[in-house]
Amino acid sequence: MLSNILRSQAPLRAFHTARIMRNQKWAQLTNILADEIPPPVQVKSITTAGLLLQDGRLFPSACIFLEGEVLLWDVPPTLWKGWDESRFKVFDVVIPKPEILLIGTGKSVNPLPAALRQYLNKLGIQVDVMDTWNACTTYNLLSEEGRRVAAALLPLQRRPWKTTASEPP
Repeated sequence: MLSNILRSQAPLRAFHTARIMRNQKWAQLTNILADEIPPPVQVKSITTAGLLLQDGRLFPSACIFLEGEVLLWDVPPTLWKGWDESRFKVFDVVIPKPEILLIGTGKSVNPLPAALRQYLNKLGIQVDVMDTWNACTTYNLLSEEGRRVAAALLPLQRRPWKTTASEPP
């Protein structure tokens, strides 16, 4: 009875259909999360050669993404052996501090020692440890959202940074 009353008072709306667009190539996809200005550091791919950024720079060894910059990160050759707070001192002096630090530990996940986690937490930084591929993916997403995120990334194949002496002109 009530449905008959509602049907009689509500005007009928036309039902619209659209053609299905199969096998059509889209001209451009829109990223609804991104600002008009993309984040300055975005990872395009990660391979055994290193981290390849969207701008074409390749980083073969450990690095830190912080405040839109890439910092070379000098780390011991063995993961977590010989590591202390000094490896993360940059996060003590930077203002504003990132709300989250993603630590990429290479091909597999290796938990951060409790002392290092506590040090970073005392600085007010949430820490998330994952393999480097997932850390890069998460970094890209969070930076596109405009979050204050940093990443400390170890490559898939461990290499020390090599310095070359250049002669003055």
